[in-house]
Amino acid sequence: MSAVYETIAAPAERAAAVAPAAPSRRTRLAAKGVRLAPEGGRLRPVVMKLLPPLIGLTLLVLAWQILALRNAGFPTPLETWQEALKLFADPFYRKGPNDQGIGWNVLASLRRVALGFGMAALVGIPLGFLIGRFSFVYGMFSPLISLLKPVSPLAWLPIGLLVFKAADPAAIWAIFICSIWPMIVNTAVGVQRVPQDYLNVARVLNLSEWKVATKILLPSVLPYMLTGVRLAIGTAWLVIVAAEMLTGGVGIGFWVWDEWNNMNVPHILIAIGVIGIVGLLLELALMTLAKAFSYEEK
Repeated sequence: MSAVYETIAAPAERAAAVAPAAPSRRTRLAAKGVRLAPEGGRLRPVVMKLLPPLIGLTLLVLAWQILALRNAGFPTPLETWQEALKLFADPFYRKGPNDQGIGWNVLASLRRVALGFGMAALVGIPLGFLIGRFSFVYGMFSPLISLLKPVSPLAWLPIGLLVFKAADPAAIWAIFICSIWPMIVNTAVGVQRVPQDYLNVARVLNLSEWKVATKILLPSVLPYMLTGVRLAIGTAWLVIVAAEMLTGGVGIGFWVWDEWNNMNVPHILIAIGVIGIVGLLLELALMTLAKAFSYEEK
């Protein structure tokens, strides 16, 4: 009797196991075209995006607090925050040529970076086009670039002081010399990677060199060129801080060195944060510019 029951019941049990489960309420609503919130609630994607950086910042503050507790002269995060509130209450005060708010010092550094970086772009990008386009120019400049590119930008600072006889143009010269190499190299690489078929078509159509550069080379080279610009601006902002420490005057680098001479460690930590934020904003601005150009090309 048991064997007969198993023979009859087994197909029914197998059919029940194979039969698909009833669709859930979300599946039925989605099939009807109803827009549903993501599973786990609307806040889950936001929380998962913000949680990792918050954890990273918490770990940084915790390590900072431990370091401050182990070193008597090192300020705690709370002490530095309180000092920052006082500092940014009036960031643009003037009490003399060497006693100005942090806002004026940041603007002075940005002015030097803009001048040196702008001149490097005016020279480096066209030179990169020529090096990538013509083998004779490449052979002429390639050994010079290979020789001079590894030299530290600060090694050029004494040359700038000797030639220009002043600290401000010497710092701008250091920015120029450190910014030009990424622009030259990346632009030249972009030109060299333009498909040869494009140039063959231009030769068949008898296009002028100007049209070849503006209609064929520039759209293809633009991503490489913008990468070189991004690398150059990051290097320029790094170098200006060190250059201003050596040359003095008004600038965020000089401000950091002056605060060190006064043993004002909270101000030094605040300056480190400001330098990082300004560098991040410069990077984001260039990334936005690159995306805008990429979108226009599409």
